Amino acid sequence: MQTIITDSPEEAAEILNAGNVVAFPTETVYGLGACICHPEAVKHIFIAKGRPSDNPLIVHVADTGQIGDVAVGLNEYAVKLIERFFPGPLTVVLQKNPHVPDSVTAGLDTVGVRCPSDPVAHEFLRRACCPVAAPSANISGIPSSTNWETVYKDLAGKISCILRGNPSKIGLESTIVDCTGPVPLLLRTGAVTLEQLQEVVPETIPATHTEKNVVPKSPGLKYPHYAPAASIVLIRHGETVTAAPHSAYIGREEPPKGISIAKSCRSLEEYGKELFSFFRQCDAEGIRVIYCELPENCGLGRAIRDRLQRAAGE
Repeated sequence: MQTIITDSPEEAAEILNAGNVVAFPTETVYGLGACICHPEAVKHIFIAKGRPSDNPLIVHVADTGQIGDVAVGLNEYAVKLIERFFPGPLTVVLQKNPHVPDSVTAGLDTVGVRCPSDPVAHEFLRRACCPVAAPSANISGIPSSTNWETVYKDLAGKISCILRGNPSKIGLESTIVDCTGPVPLLLRTGAVTLEQLQEVVPETIPATHTEKNVVPKSPGLKYPHYAPAASIVLIRHGETVTAAPHSAYIGREEPPKGISIAKSCRSLEEYGKELFSFFRQCDAEGIRVIYCELPENCGLGRAIRDRLQRAAGE
C-alpha cells in the first residue's frame, strides 16, 4: 500500500470518506482515523497499529452538533464539561448511540467523544462523512506520535494517507472523564487537569485503580503504553543519580553529569510537549537509559507522571 502524504484536509477527507484510514494532526497527538460508518476501515486501524481489539477507540467530532450521532442521554455535568472544554484536549465517556459499531467501543455500551481544537483537524473532521474513530497514530505500546514524520516511520505502507500538519502543541493524549455515573470520574490525566475539571464540576474525582481496569471504558488503561526501547529511570525531587553510559535526561532540573543527550524544559507545558518526541529521539540514537524528572502530582504534573510511570512499568 502506498501512503499518500498531503497538506490538504479536503484531499485527506476524500480518502477517508472512501473507506480508508488516514492519520491526522491534533493538538494532543496525531490520530489514526476511520469513519465510524465504514466498519472495515475501523478494523484496519487495529491491524495497522497492532492494537488489541478489546481496547476502545475515541470518536472525534467536528463540533458539538455531531455528539448526538455518537452518544445519547447526556447528563447535566457532561453538558457542563462539554460546554467548557470543547473544542479542546478533553474526551468525555458517554452512553453510546446504538448506531456506533461495537468495533469502535470494544463491545461496551459507552463511547469516548472528543472535539479537537487544532484547525487542520477541525477542517478535516468537518469534511468527513461521519464522526471519526481515532486512537493515536503509532504502533501500539510505543510513544505516541507528535509529528507527521514519526507517523510515517511507524505506519508508512500500512495506511492510505497522512494529513501533514504542525507538531502537536500539547504532546500528551487527551484527558478522559467518564460521565456515565453519579459523578464524573477522571480516567486518564491530560492537559485538562483535575483542578480545572473541579472548577466546572466540583464533584469530579479520580477513578480508582479498580474502576479503571475491571472493564476499561477508555484507551490507555489496560495495556502497556508510552514506553521507548530505552529503560526509564524516574528521578524524584532532591534525588541524585550517577549517569549510566550512553544515557539521556529530560526534565526541568540540571541533568546528571555524564549524560549523552539532555532536554532541559522551562515549564511543565514544555515538558509534556517534548516528552514523546524526546523518547523517539533517544530510540533513534540508541540511548539505553533515560533519566526523567518526576513532577509533583498536581496540575499538568499529574499527567506527565502518569505517562512516565507507565513508560517505566510502575
